Amino acid sequence: MSVIELDSVSKWYGEVIGLNNLTVSIGHGITALVGPNGAGKSTLMGLIMGQIKPSKGDIQVLGQRPWNNPHVLSRIGYCPEGDPFWMNVTGRQFVRFLARLSGLSRRAARLAADEAIDRTAMTGEMNRPIGTYSKGMRQRIKISQALVHHPKLLILDEPFTGADPVARHELATLFRRLADEVDILISTHVLHEVEAMTRKILMIARGRLVAEGDLHNLRRRMHHRPHAIRIRLDQPRALAAQVSRIEAVTGLRMPEGDTLVVETTSPDEVYDRILELLLEGDMNVREIALADDDLEAVFGYLTDRN
Repeated sequence: MSVIELDSVSKWYGEVIGLNNLTVSIGHGITALVGPNGAGKSTLMGLIMGQIKPSKGDIQVLGQRPWNNPHVLSRIGYCPEGDPFWMNVTGRQFVRFLARLSGLSRRAARLAADEAIDRTAMTGEMNRPIGTYSKGMRQRIKISQALVHHPKLLILDEPFTGADPVARHELATLFRRLADEVDILISTHVLHEVEAMTRKILMIARGRLVAEGDLHNLRRRMHHRPHAIRIRLDQPRALAAQVSRIEAVTGLRMPEGDTLVVETTSPDEVYDRILELLLEGDMNVREIALADDDLEAVFGYLTDRN
């Protein structure tokens, strides 16, 4: 069963369209919601959490419609992009307060808060005022409050914003670990971190669905765009002369002195042929890889096309 189902959902604000006829199914595990600013990501998350009522269409979250439905909301954990903190309270006090708002008794809130803080590796810092926390610590304590009531679905809004590379790596590791216990929808523009967490992506632009599914399968289905194979070696010109005779090769580039980029619409065929040429020529190769099979390239292609 899907965690989230949207059927022909639209949302408009007067003459401004937030989402336009979106139909999508989101399953278990980590799903990354990606798109430029103004794409409709915030509108989509608001609809999923029941904060916004759709103008048209139907939404099912955990098997129920979320609008004006406290039962669905009680099963969702939400980590907002901003920092809605009282800076003079401790992390522990903040999470306990949110646990109480979730309906837990004082004793249950204490136990649940300490457990949630431990899950985000913040136990050693939980008695410090939040105003003394780093950006990474603030993100983790926000995730603690989102987990304190044991939700079935965790929604993370731009959790990497403002975090340094070390903090982003720690957060990505945390999300992968949490995915064993709770389904996660994560909205982000830090595309590199998405690939470290999941291949399941949902791309939207200008309120419309651009693509959904496995990242690398999406790239392979983009027949209108040549694939680029990057080879770093000592003799790029010698290899280029041989590769140019392969019928499926549509272009060659040498962006750097030791790099050859081969463009083709038949990547598997050309990749195998390049390997044969490299072995036959006994060339010193340092790298061979698909140059545009990552999320940033796929996102750029699809948003430009749409």
